[in-house]
Amino acid sequence: MSSDGPPPSILSKAFDLLSAFNSGERIMTLTELAEASGLPKSTVHRLLARLIELGAVEHHRSGYRIGLALFQLASVAPAVGMRDLAVPHLAALHRLTGHTVHLGVLRGFDVVYLEKVPAARSKSVPVGARLPANCTAIGKVLLAHGDLDTLAATMPDPLPRMTPSSVHDAGALLAELREVRHRGVAVEHEESRLGIGCLAAPVTPRQGAVAAISMSNRATTSLRDDESALRATATQIATVVRESLYRNHAHWFPQGG
Repeated sequence: MSSDGPPPSILSKAFDLLSAFNSGERIMTLTELAEASGLPKSTVHRLLARLIELGAVEHHRSGYRIGLALFQLASVAPAVGMRDLAVPHLAALHRLTGHTVHLGVLRGFDVVYLEKVPAARSKSVPVGARLPANCTAIGKVLLAHGDLDTLAATMPDPLPRMTPSSVHDAGALLAELREVRHRGVAVEHEESRLGIGCLAAPVTPRQGAVAAISMSNRATTSLRDDESALRATATQIATVVRESLYRNHAHWFPQGG
């Protein structure tokens, strides 16, 4: 940690501790939490005691887990209301195509995955995961519907890479995004995970894209045959979001997310 600037607050330490939990380690011991968060055991012990009082963390046998109080807080996010409207349409697309289906939004230069309907035996991205936007079809289609001039000036340097196939050149990414904006869909081929291909379309209730949906499968499986179904589903979700949420809460979803 840099010595510049003020020391981290107790709130930032608590958030670092909560962020140590993940979908692969849902139950963690005090030692594991200290190692994952980078905080001293004594600090972790004090924070856990207070977070348990608040319901943000719960005891689980010899370890700890995220508490349902955080689930209750997260459930009131505007994006969750959009996810609830989208779920029946995501499920229908999955039944029609057999592909794994995801819903995601853009936060900074990351995609946050809000929902998934997995195919049998698929290793899909877990709900809540954050992945670099340039490595995913959802991320690329959302970036393409934003301000590319601003993106060119603010994107990470260097671009993150998840596999050798990830787009890592800024100029190449911008050229691809212009093509994505023209085509209306984005393609990912083994850029976030080897052996996986993905096709994504934006959800655009008005001018801007507030989310995107994707289909993924083995990289050897063609997704193009189901592109029209993907586009139609994105349009259906945009319609219900516009009719159900935008009617009274358009300010919840400013252009871009």
